[in-house]
Amino acid sequence: MEFVHALFSVKPSSVTAPSPIMERKKGAGIMIRTVFFDVDGTLVSHSMGAVPDGTVRALRKLKASGIDRVLATGRHLLELNLLPMQELEFEDYILLNGQLCLDHDGQILFSNPIRGAEKEEILSLFEEKNIPVMLIEKDALYNNFIDERVIIAQKAISTPLPDVGDYQGGEIYQAIIFADKEMEEELAQRLPGCAITRWNDYAVDVISREGGKAAAIEKFLALKGLKKEESAAFGDGENDMEMLETVGIGVAMGNADDEVKAKADLITDSIDEDGLEKALIKMGLIEAD
Repeated sequence: MEFVHALFSVKPSSVTAPSPIMERKKGAGIMIRTVFFDVDGTLVSHSMGAVPDGTVRALRKLKASGIDRVLATGRHLLELNLLPMQELEFEDYILLNGQLCLDHDGQILFSNPIRGAEKEEILSLFEEKNIPVMLIEKDALYNNFIDERVIIAQKAISTPLPDVGDYQGGEIYQAIIFADKEMEEELAQRLPGCAITRWNDYAVDVISREGGKAAAIEKFLALKGLKKEESAAFGDGENDMEMLETVGIGVAMGNADDEVKAKADLITDSIDEDGLEKALIKMGLIEAD
């Protein structure tokens, strides 16, 4: 845990020279104790169909240094088990865009299910079957039906098609609505109390408006007795933007969109170019081989 970080910004492919700001922060004794990681496009490369070797090395080195590694993803634990990342270990899991936080043993640290009018409206969309809707509970996820939009979106994130099922009355933590961009305004009108975040041309995540990765990270840090300055985060997607601003240092992957990079303190190389490993070396959190 005796490592330090600094708020600094560099361009992709320039992650080797020391930062003057970083040197000043070293003098101030600021330490990073926890790093949050997005999954898709940050840890898992869907072009490679794998976690890059450099990322695996970097995560192992973080553990050896006593720095906690926490997932912060829109994914469900069941989906993570299907991705090529079984060899990776994490101390805690912020899942479903902050709606559910589990410890290493799968016990709930805190949760934020969708309730009230928003839940009823999502269930109406699910029962109407005009558009594909996935309901996500703690131990299950299922669609009302499958069509081409679902097939395209799931293929893009290297994930099998979900089961088709009926709602059985459990807590709903997140919904995925498989709708194109033209339908976003209609969804926003029907779900005013929800946050809607697009992750594919044909799919959006839907959670309670007071949720999100940023809110969950703030709650997680308070639970662990940590300050914002003692945390860092890596991400590449729209649902990572607030997260990158919430932590002490936010790192955008080189494959992130420009709007995501604009929210980051550090921009590293792409996932396929071992950008995560390079950034952690630059930040002084791990050493190069």
